[in-house]
Amino acid sequence: MRTLHLLLALAVAGAPGVAARSTDQSAGSRADDVASTLQKKYDTVRDFSADFTHLYEGGVLRKKLSERGTVLVKKPGMMRWDYKTPEQKVFVSDGRRMYLYIPADKQVTVSPVPAGDDAATAVQFLVGQGNLTRDFTVTHAGGAQSDTYVLRLQPRLPERDYEWLQVVLDRATLRIRSLVASDKQGGTSTFHFTNFKENVGLSDKTFTFKIPRGTDVRSTGQPSR
Repeated sequence: MRTLHLLLALAVAGAPGVAARSTDQSAGSRADDVASTLQKKYDTVRDFSADFTHLYEGGVLRKKLSERGTVLVKKPGMMRWDYKTPEQKVFVSDGRRMYLYIPADKQVTVSPVPAGDDAATAVQFLVGQGNLTRDFTVTHAGGAQSDTYVLRLQPRLPERDYEWLQVVLDRATLRIRSLVASDKQGGTSTFHFTNFKENVGLSDKTFTFKIPRGTDVRSTGQPSR
């Protein structure tokens, strides 16, 4: 279920605002001001939608992969990633369970959303139990332009699904432009986001997944309560 857990982490880092701390002034704004503005922005976002391009490179097999689709996220803990090309697949979290459906394989993998000590710090933040400034060391990263912030999120405790996360945010709107995640296998996933919309009023029904008839179901773990 590494892919599912990583998508949860990506959705958190892909939220429009995160708090940052840094002694680097090159980004053009005091760290305290960045932290206050971005955190306040995130607190006002109830849900968001976007189109995405996912580029993966590296890993044990040194493979390259390019995918496109749409993502929907609603607090607390609900999200839906619909991959359109080159292969259709759907990842859905309803806040209690996660579903990964690959139509070509006629297979669904079902897993409880990690909770407590089993949850990644990013997942805890998404469900309202974590805090980015407490659980991550967040600094200004290189490559920022005059109209962007580039932030690196380094987990304070080891994570099983990724080494670090990096986000590029638009300075004016604080919306995400891209996100990079480094995994344990030495690969990097880069997500580019467009058509970003906040507080669109997503319905909970959007995150209800019905298992198609004739689909092989694989379950891992125990249902969350």
